[in-house]
Amino acid sequence: MTSFSHQLEVNVPIHFVWEFVSNIDHWAPLVPGYIDHHILSEKESTWSFKSDIGILKKKIELKVDITSWQEPTKVTFNLTGLNEKFSGHGYFTVEAINQQNSLMTGHLDIKAEGMMAKMANAILQSSLPETTTDLTAAVADKIQETYLTLTKK
Repeated sequence: MTSFSHQLEVNVPIHFVWEFVSNIDHWAPLVPGYIDHHILSEKESTWSFKSDIGILKKKIELKVDITSWQEPTKVTFNLTGLNEKFSGHGYFTVEAINQQNSLMTGHLDIKAEGMMAKMANAILQSSLPETTTDLTAAVADKIQETYLTLTKK
């Protein structure tokens, strides 16, 4: 299984990070190549995005199952490919640095399955660091932008 984590500081209190990541509607659109997502229940959703990995360019559809909400520090989820054979899991964690700053970590583990698994896993090995970094940075940026907007009112 290919895995990667990315950690960065966000200049917002831990409770505000939690408010943001505890709502899938806030961070699903930040997935690189986002097309759309649909909430099925409080813990289930489907996501569609364009994959642009090397020479492979295709629409990926996956199911996201939230496995744990641990307020205010962790959201964990499982990933299941709907139109491609892959599975995985991930999480966002946050810890307070002080009252105004938090340390956020995004993590993804993904494994391709089936006839093309060897090639697909090799591609994932090289692309997952960028995908994880881009998603974590986009979530952190959006959290900070939202926080600044709300605190300036």
